[in-house]
Order: sequence, then structure tokens, then C-alpha cells
Amino acid sequence: MKNFTNSDYALNKHSKGIVYRFADGIVEITLADYLAESPDKTEADFLALKEFSDSDYFTTDRAEYAQTKKNLYFNDLDETMLCSAPSPEKMLISEITAKEETERQEQRVELKNLALGKLTGTQRRRYLLYHVDGKTEEEIADMEGATQQAVSQSLLWSDRKIKKVLAAAKK
Repeated sequence: MKNFTNSDYALNKHSKGIVYRFADGIVEITLADYLAESPDKTEADFLALKEFSDSDYFTTDRAEYAQTKKNLYFNDLDETMLCSAPSPEKMLISEITAKEETERQEQRVELKNLALGKLTGTQRRRYLLYHVDGKTEEEIADMEGATQQAVSQSLLWSDRKIKKVLAAAKK
């Protein structure tokens, strides 16, 4: 038996027997094996089975080849994305969503400025140090020469004012 590693059809066609390829090996059934297993069968039966086997392998091989011609390798997909254009619907949707996102971002900035504008200077400074800069109440108190309790109360009132502004904005 020749070493046809790429094609089951070629392996079966160039063999005198019927060849089956399994995951763990290749099995060839010769005329002698066939007649020993089936004493009531003849050489003509074996040849008919061999002809059917060759035909079946050929049909399968052609179908796999046709399908493989349609397949793309993962590496080739990047190149197809570069030469293809998005559909008009996708472009329109992305433009609309980008505009909406920009508008929402602008609204959030305005709302943030409105909320921070309702705070006193001390509350705003402490709020930003705590929430933006990540300082602890103790660190803020040490920086300002205040008590931790005063900073805590200031942050509590800041949160209440901001929640009030945000609740009013949702209505």
C-alpha cells in the first residue's frame, strides 16, 4: 500500500483492497480477508464493493474540495475586512449612535457641572478630593486642618445635594 496521507480517495483507489482510515490507524481489507470473513460471497461481490467504495470516496473527496475552496483561513479574514465596506444601514446607525452618545456625554457634563455648582466651595473641594482623587476622610482632614467628623459631614451633605439635583434632572 502506497503512502497517501492527504486523500482517502487516492489511498483507496491505489490499493488492491478496500481501505478505511480511522483516527488511530488505517485498515485495508483484501480480497482474501473478504472471502475468509464471508465464505458465501464471491470475487465479483468484492469487486462491486470495491467499485462502490472508490465511487463513494471520490464523491466525498470532490464535495470536501468544493467546500474547502469556499473556506477562508483566520489570517485571511483581516484582509477581507480591510477591503469591504460596511452596509449603509450600519453606517447610518453608527452615525446616529455616535451623535446620541456625544449628546449624552454633553448632557452628563452639564449635569455634573450643575450638581457641583450647587455645592459650597468647601463641599466641592472635599467631594472632588474624596471621589476623584481617592483621598480618605482622614487624609482630607489632615490636609485642611479639620476634623475627620467635619469632613465626613461635608461629604454626606454633598452627596445629598448631588442626589437631589440628579433626581430633579430625571423628572
